[in-house]
Amino acid sequence: MKRVRKAVFPVAGMGTRFLPATKASPKEMLPIVDKPLIQYAVEEAVAAGITDMVFVTGRSKRAIEDHFDKAYELESELEARGKNEMLDFVRNMIPKNINCIYIRQAEALGLGHAVLCAKPVIGDEPFAVLLADDLLDGTPPVMKQMTDTYDYYRCSVLGVQDVPRSDTKSYGIVDARPVAERVEQINAIVEKPKPEEAPSTLAVVGRYILTPRIFHHLENIKPGAGGEIQLTDGIASLLSEEQVLAYRYQGTRYDCGSKLGYLQATVVFGQRHPEVGPAFDAYLKSLER
Repeated sequence: MKRVRKAVFPVAGMGTRFLPATKASPKEMLPIVDKPLIQYAVEEAVAAGITDMVFVTGRSKRAIEDHFDKAYELESELEARGKNEMLDFVRNMIPKNINCIYIRQAEALGLGHAVLCAKPVIGDEPFAVLLADDLLDGTPPVMKQMTDTYDYYRCSVLGVQDVPRSDTKSYGIVDARPVAERVEQINAIVEKPKPEEAPSTLAVVGRYILTPRIFHHLENIKPGAGGEIQLTDGIASLLSEEQVLAYRYQGTRYDCGSKLGYLQATVVFGQRHPEVGPAFDAYLKSLER
């Protein structure tokens, strides 16, 4: 029984909704208070027992590699200044047993193509996919909830939430039937349907656990919406031979691919920050007067 040990982070996107901030810096490096989005996603994967982090990168994404690399000059400077607490934090951002692997996606041909790029590293194992601009705040962490679900059912699991019907055109939408608390069996999945054509309002968010059979389907489907290889289409094809489950995760999602969602996450995480939280909360309350 293979457990989920590997996670894929598709980080090759351009982040055009945050221009000019993302002109020279990846959107995944946008900070929520003092940690970039990609670090929140990696920490979520680590909490789920995942040890191999596979980053599918593109041009101008070197900052992500540098972030998780050892920074000799920075560490020397912090040590010389006696900033031992910060030095310890920088040295231990991720546990020592975590492997970071980087694969270049030469062309932005869709999320399905990005996942397919990871095939040589994933091999025949189940794996997670985390989209860093979906910041999921849950206890236990959402990916841990999903790996526990996978360990029980031994099949692909998609993180889902209900959305307003008017928003179905922005998501992959599933047609599913309940099988247990928070777990539903998917009958069909459609990429970005019009509200009047959507089979439900149950939307797939940026968390997946997939069996390696998905690679066969991604290799054989035709380009879908936008002329890209859509992960949703690959999952739809996978349904013809394997069970796929939808998991209604416990937690709050912040769509940090949008300016509003990013600002909402900044406020919430700022209020709970151990260093500035109380002062920031007092400041926000002062604005209400």
